[in-house]
Amino acid sequence: MNLFGVMDVSASALKAERVRAEVVASNMANAETTRTPEGGPYQRHHVVFEAEGGGSFQSSLMSQMNEGTSDGLGGFDTGFSSGFTNDLSSDVTASNGAPGGVAVTGVIADQSAPLRRYDPQHPDAGPDGFVAYPDINPLTEMTDLMGATRSYGMNASAVQAEKNMVGSSLDILK
Repeated sequence: MNLFGVMDVSASALKAERVRAEVVASNMANAETTRTPEGGPYQRHHVVFEAEGGGSFQSSLMSQMNEGTSDGLGGFDTGFSSGFTNDLSSDVTASNGAPGGVAVTGVIADQSAPLRRYDPQHPDAGPDGFVAYPDINPLTEMTDLMGATRSYGMNASAVQAEKNMVGSSLDILK
């Protein structure tokens, strides 16, 4: 990873946390929405993150071992390689030292059942007088928002530290 790779990683985290904060804001804004274009109450949404790039040492070693031969063993003796690959599959978890950033792979709707409240005067009340509201807990949303805010702040601090490192490096070169 080069010097600016750190900024790329932090930038991906800033983008991801911004999306997370937007989804939380959308959930809180629609906490009382009983009618959507799709029908029914609003469904709470979740953000799904995924690590980008930076394969593990294990995957790199396994791909190197499986290259070049039809048996997929890379020329190793069968007994040795089977024991070795079994050990690799269970024991080696170290990364290659160049982890990537984070990406938002999707925003999914929560499939939990809506909350039912008795409110016969509500225009969306059913014949029994109950209204379906989204299953959104403000405390859960605030906790998610605080987590997104703190993560965003940490990554902004990392970018600032990186900028200071680059500035110091340029000062040394003068």
